[in-house]
Amino acid sequence: MEGMILVQLRNSGQIQFYQAGNLTLKVGDCVIVEHDRGLDYGCVILPNQAHCCAEANSKEPPKKIIRLARESDLKQVEDNSVKAREAFNACEKKIAEHKLDMKLVKAEYSFDRSKILFYFTSDGRVDFRNLVKDLAKIFKARIELRQIGVRDEARLFGGYGSCGRELCCKRFLKDFEPVTIKMAKEEGLSLNPPKISGLCGRLMCCLSYEYETYKLLSKGLPREGEHLNTEQGKGKVINVNVFKRLVTVQLDEGGFIEVSYKEKEYGK
Repeated sequence: MEGMILVQLRNSGQIQFYQAGNLTLKVGDCVIVEHDRGLDYGCVILPNQAHCCAEANSKEPPKKIIRLARESDLKQVEDNSVKAREAFNACEKKIAEHKLDMKLVKAEYSFDRSKILFYFTSDGRVDFRNLVKDLAKIFKARIELRQIGVRDEARLFGGYGSCGRELCCKRFLKDFEPVTIKMAKEEGLSLNPPKISGLCGRLMCCLSYEYETYKLLSKGLPREGEHLNTEQGKGKVINVNVFKRLVTVQLDEGGFIEVSYKEKEYGK
């Protein structure tokens, strides 16, 4: 399916593919899109993706990008942000009135103001049916309360990782893949939690999507601590540079040498 564009709804909402039609779009463009039972807005985060998304196999037809956002659209988006802050404050008061064990994180209006989405965190399930009824009476709009985890919260607020770049979950990740401590071990990283954790406090997402590449590049390389026979004699591997495919060996008779595995094919 050609002309599929990855768009992040609103400033921090869902990330999904839309059909662009004849529109030529680039990263950062603000667009008006079909969504649910109305219109919404979003920002292009990955343009011109052909035959690469799960939606291509979906039974439901992909939603469309209606147009590039106009100046009047951007003004409405700005007005919606102001109204969302008001909705946030009203919802917090209602949560206190109902004595609900939940922490409100953010409120967002859909572009056409037909729906207000409230994000919250909680340690358990929350019966918010009466809260929804109260909010619907106040705002005369469809109300959706969505419980999120700490990773979703990081995506909502954004920020920069230890690499100095914008958080992957905010910038381009569509889904959260499982991340395990085994991945950090295989990549030879320090297992010190602050060094391998993101702003959300969980293991960094990049460990997951780098893992397969790291395994491929590691094939055929010895591990640290392994003993080798080299042209200069026997020795012990003390460092492995996976990306350069270079191994540093401490010789039994003294001294250090580097052994290159660049000429060897991966997996051989």
